[in-house]
Amino acid sequence: MPSRYRVPTGYLVGVAVFLLARPSGPSLAAGAGLALLGESIRLWASGHIRKTELLATGGPYAHSRNPLYVGSSILALGVAVASASLWVVLAVAAYFLAFYPAAMREEAAFLALKFPEYADWRREVPMFLPRLAPGGPRSSRFDWGLVRRNREWRTALALPLLAALLYARGRFLP
Repeated sequence: MPSRYRVPTGYLVGVAVFLLARPSGPSLAAGAGLALLGESIRLWASGHIRKTELLATGGPYAHSRNPLYVGSSILALGVAVASASLWVVLAVAAYFLAFYPAAMREEAAFLALKFPEYADWRREVPMFLPRLAPGGPRSSRFDWGLVRRNREWRTALALPLLAALLYARGRFLP
C-alpha cells in the first residue's frame, strides 16, 4: 500500500482501537509497560537522526536500521495489549504489515542513493529486528535538540492521553 496512506490509515486504526478495546486494569498496566519501552526506543532514535542530512549509525541505529519502526511496533503492541481485544491486535498487525515493510524498503533505497556509507552500514546492521551487540560505524551521537527538532515530543505527550482514553473506555463505556 502506498506510504502516503500510512498516517490517515493510522488515524482510522486509532478509532478502531478505541471502539474495539475492552481494557482492564491488568491489561492497561501490561500495555503501558510495553508502550513506554517502545516510546523510549523512539526517543533514543529521534535523538540521533538528522533526516536527509547525515546517516544515523550510532545509538539504536547500530542495532537496527529502523529503530523508530521497532519502537513504534513495540508501542503499538503495548496499545494492543492494553486494549485486551483480539480484534485490536489483528487491526494493528494488519496496519503494520500493510505499511512498514514497504516504507522500510523505500527508505533503504533513498538512503543507499543519498549516502555512500550506507552499503557498509547495511552489511553490519539488520533492517528491523535488532542485533544485540552494536554493529557498523557508530558516528551519530544523541542530542536532545534533535528529539525536539524531530518532534518526538508529540508521541511522548500522546501516550498519557491514549492511556486516559483507554482507561475511560474500560471504566465508563460498555
